[in-house]
Amino acid sequence: MTATDPRPAATGRRARSHARRLALQALYELQINPRPWLEIARDFEADPEADRADREYFRESLGAVADRREELDHVIAKFGDIAPPALDPIEHAVLWLGVYELLDRPELPYRVVIAEAVELTKRFGATDAHKFVNAVLDRAARELRPLEYGRERS
Repeated sequence: MTATDPRPAATGRRARSHARRLALQALYELQINPRPWLEIARDFEADPEADRADREYFRESLGAVADRREELDHVIAKFGDIAPPALDPIEHAVLWLGVYELLDRPELPYRVVIAEAVELTKRFGATDAHKFVNAVLDRAARELRPLEYGRERS
């Protein structure tokens, strides 16, 4: 609960998954209808669906991705065979989130990052897009999380 929002904050694994889903939708909107990410965040946070989400994680993720899209696109381009501007907006948003989490959320195991991204893509993306997302994030995890990746592959 905050001074500006009297609703209690959702926490836990499911709340974080809901936050990712809201962030995906917000990042999609940012691509389709560009405007300041804070405005988009306020719109999504006003939705009753946001009560189930970890609002802090949603806002942090959305803000970090929105501010670093160019940097994240360079990483995506390095590990994918489709240029980021040519990506479907859903897959692009999922990859932004996944790469952000691989880079800046070391407390999240890379397998969780990939699994969450694949699930979001299955739910909102094109039929086989989850295979592409999985491949890109798996290649990224090998390089961005070499110690963690190697430990689990041994």
